[in-house]
Amino acid sequence: MTNDPLSYALRNVPRYTSYPTAPHFHSGVNEATYADWLSAITRQDSLSLYLHVPYCRELCHYCGCHTKATRKDAPLKVYAATLAQEIGLVAEHLQNAGPVRHIHWGGGTPSLLSRESLVDVTGLMRVLFDLSPDLEHAIELDPRLVTADLAETLAMIGINRASLGVQDFDPAVQLAIGRVQPYETVARASEFLRSAGLDALNFDLMYGLPEQSPQTIRDTIEKTLALAPGRIALFGYAHVPWMRKHQRLIDETRLPSAAERLELANLARRELLNAGYVAIGLDHFARADDSMAVALSDGSLKRNFQGYTTDQGEQLIGFGVSSIGKLTGGFVQNMPDVGNWRRSILAGKLPVSKGLALSADDRLRGHIIEDLMTNYACDLGPVCASHGLSIRDVSDAFDYLEDLVADGLVTLDLNGDDQARVSVTEAGRPYVRLAAAAFDAYLADSQASGKARHSAAV
Repeated sequence: MTNDPLSYALRNVPRYTSYPTAPHFHSGVNEATYADWLSAITRQDSLSLYLHVPYCRELCHYCGCHTKATRKDAPLKVYAATLAQEIGLVAEHLQNAGPVRHIHWGGGTPSLLSRESLVDVTGLMRVLFDLSPDLEHAIELDPRLVTADLAETLAMIGINRASLGVQDFDPAVQLAIGRVQPYETVARASEFLRSAGLDALNFDLMYGLPEQSPQTIRDTIEKTLALAPGRIALFGYAHVPWMRKHQRLIDETRLPSAAERLELANLARRELLNAGYVAIGLDHFARADDSMAVALSDGSLKRNFQGYTTDQGEQLIGFGVSSIGKLTGGFVQNMPDVGNWRRSILAGKLPVSKGLALSADDRLRGHIIEDLMTNYACDLGPVCASHGLSIRDVSDAFDYLEDLVADGLVTLDLNGDDQARVSVTEAGRPYVRLAAAAFDAYLADSQASGKARHSAAV
């Protein structure tokens, strides 16, 4: 073997929830650009809406999200009102858009918004947009804050999928990451949601946290299986204290070593597969009857800023501080601070901070990367042809793939100038981000310049 598994696991590459990745966005994409892109959306374009709420009651030490802590309700009320204004502002630019097929509330803790605010914002979306009858309406939740009243409110406004931030059930791990929530708390939250009719549940778990061991991982998986969520996301903890200062509260000496981290990831994966869950791409698992497993089997699985998704909306529109949208023209990101975001909206301006207009090469490489990240394979010939380009335009990736091919992690079948297939083997699936990185035209320059710092591949 050219390289041992640990050396691959340690390589730093993007998670590829977008391509090009967010560090390459720039201020050349502005309000006027976004307005043009919105106005170009037609009735044939279905929509996906993302609403970001950047508030939590307290910050967990491990968190890498764009959020802040607040104990007061006043900022939440003002934020919800401004969010509604932004929705109205964007809707003014959508003259004849297609149906909304997916809505996702992220954060932060979006359920901190009051019942009145949740009702008002969702009601506004129903007035301004054409919501599809088969709409998936999802929200991220803190299990510690889920009550029977909240569950009933969520069901009333049309939420039909909920994601619970679990991370780990071990008390010592929870204490080390500033997120103490006993198993009983998560079980109670799950029961409240299911009693309200919210049966589609996702649990977020993490490996690579301080104080974790094979035994704590087994115990966490066992307790998770007892609560039987339809989907499980298993994320590797990304320790980036230079980006998220509160992560400095984590004692780095208590983090698993690289070898231990790889062992924990492999152990969790085996336990979930043995329990009958289907592996979905890099870090998701689903019961065989879940719509995500079905999407994997029929080739319709997608990947965006929420990770792996069944979302089929062609145009993703982001609302709220720092949210990112992806339209036909390219990516657009909102202002990252609440003050400027709100002032822009009150002035009747789209609160754009930066973005990136997609070139033909960007679209092609993004297509290949998404195919690899979701289906572990890509037929380069027809994909390149669909973008008006040829295999020669991405042949720079082949040298990067040599070691992965030599070590049995990837296969590369070349057949002339117009046929080639890249496939990630079973052994290579945990390292799929490395195969995707071969097609990233920005990666080498960004790593050399220090413009972007990424987490370990596993």
